[in-house]
Amino acid sequence: MQTITEILARNAREWPDDVALVEINPQELEARHTTWREYSLIESSREDAFRSTLTWKAFDQQANRFANFLLSRGFKKGDKIAILLMNCLEWLPIYFGVLRAGCMAVPLNFRYTADEIKYCLELADARALVFGPEFTGRVEQIVDRVPQLKAVLYAGEDCPSFAEAYRALVGFCSAREPAIPLTDEDEAAIYFSSGTTGFPKAIILQHRCLMHACKVEQAHHGQTKNDCFLCIPPLYHTGAKMHWFGSFLVGGRAVLLKGVKPEWVLRAVSEEQCTIVWLLVPWAQDILDAIERGDVKLDEYKLTQWRLMHIGAQPVPPALIKRWKTVFPNHAYDTNYGLSESTGPGAVHLGVENIDHVGAIGVAGYGWQTKILRPDGSEVAAGEVGELALKGPGVMKCYYKNPEATREILSEDGWLRTGDMAEVRDGFIYLVDRAKDVIISGGENLYPVQIEDFLRAHPKVKDVAVIGLADARLGEIAAAIIEAKPGEELTENEVNSFCLDLPRYKRPRKLIFAPVPRNPTGKIEKPKLRKMYGADALVAQQNGL
Repeated sequence: MQTITEILARNAREWPDDVALVEINPQELEARHTTWREYSLIESSREDAFRSTLTWKAFDQQANRFANFLLSRGFKKGDKIAILLMNCLEWLPIYFGVLRAGCMAVPLNFRYTADEIKYCLELADARALVFGPEFTGRVEQIVDRVPQLKAVLYAGEDCPSFAEAYRALVGFCSAREPAIPLTDEDEAAIYFSSGTTGFPKAIILQHRCLMHACKVEQAHHGQTKNDCFLCIPPLYHTGAKMHWFGSFLVGGRAVLLKGVKPEWVLRAVSEEQCTIVWLLVPWAQDILDAIERGDVKLDEYKLTQWRLMHIGAQPVPPALIKRWKTVFPNHAYDTNYGLSESTGPGAVHLGVENIDHVGAIGVAGYGWQTKILRPDGSEVAAGEVGELALKGPGVMKCYYKNPEATREILSEDGWLRTGDMAEVRDGFIYLVDRAKDVIISGGENLYPVQIEDFLRAHPKVKDVAVIGLADARLGEIAAAIIEAKPGEELTENEVNSFCLDLPRYKRPRKLIFAPVPRNPTGKIEKPKLRKMYGADALVAQQNGL
């Protein structure tokens, strides 16, 4: 079986001069006080700080140079190399260079604080760190307190004194592929759990996991060499990168867009002739809202080639997809389910042919098996809610240095318990909620996702999160944190009237009008909301603290 590094070498051999990656930075244009549309009309050169490209040959050579640098510094197979970069053209060559050297890539969340960076570096036993200019202050705070780091490399201009200049060092290294043998079972990377339930855990993925992710994505969405994938989410996460893997497998071009404004997304699709776009729920909502407000006009863009819009990382409101298909009736649509422990998306997917089942997360993905379990491990009866479990080549090896946590979710025969509550209806899996998010109110189980989906159908609601708050009589009550669309005013009476169509026990007992926080992968940060609006927070507010 091929490893993912061999796919890169093949792409470089077969299509050396074809563009592999395009980086677009609309904020660069804002600094010039011009618009993207003006730029595209007047600029004769399309290669500058706003737009830059990388061919497959250059991609391959950059990966080899970094691999050879690591080997020249004495790093060896299995050593962990951390990557702390915003999306950029250097991100993926650095990642593949780590793999080429036989080392393990350790991508870090760009939102981590200095202490969180230190925690993850120590947890993963990282021996080197590559970081970008956005993180200089944070890295400087902790670099002297992580003694196991043997190299600290800076990818940017004006290298700080506590680091070495990545570009200068790597540029002198050989561009030939190092002879480091790799197998399916070799450990390839450490990814961190999202941290929405506490400190992140370190997830070990093997080379077989990465290769399977390539096959899953291409099997689901049929990428060809002529497709162009628009990548917006952060590359440190399994979601964006593993969706890109489907294009990577066939040598297709990808565009890294550094920004999520609706006009930027549509302009990127138009100018770069993107055919596949993966969005998070808030971004899709923002695009539709901007179109409805008239902030963007579709007739200014070339969008006929855009064939697929797919969403993952969180439950997708059916009302959102109904709106989307009204505006973009020719788009194929898919939703993708997975978690970092299953090498990202695709363990379950709806399938573009199953648009009539929007609301479901779908069926078992390519090469995957699923089942729904009771707490005792037995399978549920038809229509019964239980915990979704997955089995397939993408399941993680383990949590690094945490055998107890590994045993809690990974059985000896390879079944991964996801922590997500689900049920099967008409052969399709429907996500009900996170097991830890279920609200027990007066003896009734309330599943926040169901209430959130209902409330998002209100025309004035942009986003909503439902959490449980302590109640002396019922144990817990459902509280809805509601974010109204820009320019809209929403009252408690309007929401309560809208909720009359819900069964009484499912209606939120408390309404809070406030922004809904989401992490970079689009997941609602419910622990943060519980801390903000839980009993201790309410007491503090009442006492004026």
